[in-house]
Amino acid sequence: MPTTPTKRITRQAPAKLNLFLHITGRREDGYHLLQSVFVRIDWCDTLHFELSTNGRITRTDIGNDTGKPLPELDLSIKAAMALQAKTGVSLGARITLEKRIPSEAGMGGGSSDAATTLLALNELWQTGLSLSQLADIGITLGADVPFFLYEHHAWVEGIGEHIRPICLPKSLEKGRFLVVKPANGVSTPAIFGSTDLVRNTKTVTIEGFAAWTESNTAQQYLEPFGCNDLQPVALKICPDIAASLQWFQTQGLVGRMTGSGSAVFAQVPDSYDLTTAPSLPAGWICKLCRLI
Repeated sequence: MPTTPTKRITRQAPAKLNLFLHITGRREDGYHLLQSVFVRIDWCDTLHFELSTNGRITRTDIGNDTGKPLPELDLSIKAAMALQAKTGVSLGARITLEKRIPSEAGMGGGSSDAATTLLALNELWQTGLSLSQLADIGITLGADVPFFLYEHHAWVEGIGEHIRPICLPKSLEKGRFLVVKPANGVSTPAIFGSTDLVRNTKTVTIEGFAAWTESNTAQQYLEPFGCNDLQPVALKICPDIAASLQWFQTQGLVGRMTGSGSAVFAQVPDSYDLTTAPSLPAGWICKLCRLI
């Protein structure tokens, strides 16, 4: 008698860039209020999920390009456990991870893995939760997790839970972004806990961002919209970020840190040739990316 095939799902978990990141306030519980535009890029982790019936959740790493050991209890495991607890499902999963997105980069790799896990196991376990219900779980895991549950670029507010799809002009949507990740990372808690962090940036509107992108279509990122409020603090903690920005500047590019760093990015013209760029220090990672 034939056996039932084992159920497996494979998913890509994309990284993100923050085109700008403003900190507009702080709640009494310590969470910071933000405004940002998040975009998805084609720098991805790959996760494979295999159904198990014993209720156990395990992870096997078959690739790790980050240069650092991965934590045993990473966000993919935490996401699976949170979904189990929420739904009471008795099933388990074997997760196989191909890690490519750098850690401590501000690119949301762990959050993307968590969101991908929620989506995949919601399907594999047939728990039937809606995206909004998954987002309620996701926000308990990290502020960036809800964004990755939705397959679109977004205007993000609150502590990361208010997400509105956003349309980008073709100059951005079809453009290329050069991303550089220095060898050293930055601790997100250290940045958000700093007394030097600006927490009262004036709020902006999605309409204002849209008007700016339309008026700067021909010369995108020569004068970037807004700023990254975390960047000045990160520069004091990680001098490599300043070196990255200088590396962009020598090529006539305007770099900006994404998230809490230490990765820095710049939009580049179609004619840009990475092979002719100045060499980077040993241990640094560089990749030409497109939005997805």
